[in-house]
Amino acid sequence: MPKAVRFDQYGGINVLQVVDVERPVPGPGQVLVKVRAAGINPGEVSIRKGLFADRWPATFPSGQGSDLAGVVAVVSEGVQGFAVGDEVIGFTNGRASQAEFVVVESCDLTHRPRNVSWEVAGSLFIAGTTAYAAIRAVSLKQGDTVIVSGAAGGVGSIVVQLARREGAKVIGLASPAHHQWLHDHGVIPVAYGEGVEERIRAVTDDHLDAFIDTFGADYVELALKLGVQPERIDTIINFEAVTAYGVKAEGNAQAASAAVLADLAQRIDQGELEIPIARVYPLADVREAYRELEQRHTHGKIVLVP
Repeated sequence: MPKAVRFDQYGGINVLQVVDVERPVPGPGQVLVKVRAAGINPGEVSIRKGLFADRWPATFPSGQGSDLAGVVAVVSEGVQGFAVGDEVIGFTNGRASQAEFVVVESCDLTHRPRNVSWEVAGSLFIAGTTAYAAIRAVSLKQGDTVIVSGAAGGVGSIVVQLARREGAKVIGLASPAHHQWLHDHGVIPVAYGEGVEERIRAVTDDHLDAFIDTFGADYVELALKLGVQPERIDTIINFEAVTAYGVKAEGNAQAASAAVLADLAQRIDQGELEIPIARVYPLADVREAYRELEQRHTHGKIVLVP
């Protein structure tokens, strides 16, 4: 029997299990994908802990995961553009991608380009579409100066590259261990922590146009203190700031489509975008994968491989 990640109650990583499940059966308009890689994301941690139970409740036993890449195993009635054996990138809204097999709506898939590795393809959806939406939320244009918090993380590392492609001057807040990577990608690195406001002002001449917060904490307040207008601040994690300050919180939901996935995959295929892979874990080590993710110090994405 195929295996899948499940949890039966809200809690820490110890509630995660890898169990035998029945092989899923796709319905009309759906395909069955044999998963080759599935990325993990911070939002899944909050859902599993019950922190978003009012907004996104879990139904137990719950699966987990949205990101996926794999090979089409079954094509159902009404599916066009895909055939058994096709290599695909996609997503599921059913919290089910961390598994050996997953049913996916055919409209939520795109073909995997040759130069996009399985690990990158399988971790592209949440981080990539979130970054894509955040860039558009703050209306970046040529010559703008934008600050990105968590600039070396799964979402931040994509945001800074897309922002540079828009012609913006990008300041990336990250630990010194990641400064060389940021510098190599045309980003001005600034260490976070005590004194960060002064360090930012030293490299901006007090000219700031936008702020993208991928980390949370008090970065929205910092952006406002630095003089960035609320309509040009986007946070992907501090939802309370929307009501409190009138900033934006646009992310994955505003760009969740196969078309955006295809655009991002093409950029990777052509060498215009890099998705750093921090570590790859076998599906059986899902607890260890999330243990590392929850430390919030990784550079890029963590990926599960069934």
